[in-house]
Amino acid sequence: MPKLIVVNRAGEERAVEAETGLTVMEAIRDNGFDELLALCGGCCSCATCHVHVDPEFASLLPPMSEDENDLLDSSDSRSETSRLSCQLPFTAELDGLKVTIAEED
Repeated sequence: MPKLIVVNRAGEERAVEAETGLTVMEAIRDNGFDELLALCGGCCSCATCHVHVDPEFASLLPPMSEDENDLLDSSDSRSETSRLSCQLPFTAELDGLKVTIAEED
């Protein structure tokens, strides 16, 4: 099973197994990272699943939608590697993807 590497807000890194077909947000949530709130459940209507993605994987990710971009604009911790994890389908191609959970706004 492909691995997802998650860095929590304390800077602790943990590799978890991620089922393909889920979103990155679902994989993080299902592996016990409570600090990723994902309040809207993946509907792209909040920014509580904000992560910073390893730039090496940027070309493998789907393009950012206008809605995702607008929601990320509301975050004080937005960076050029910011994405909403609910908008990132996890695939076998993303094996080894590293994401850092963004600071809470």
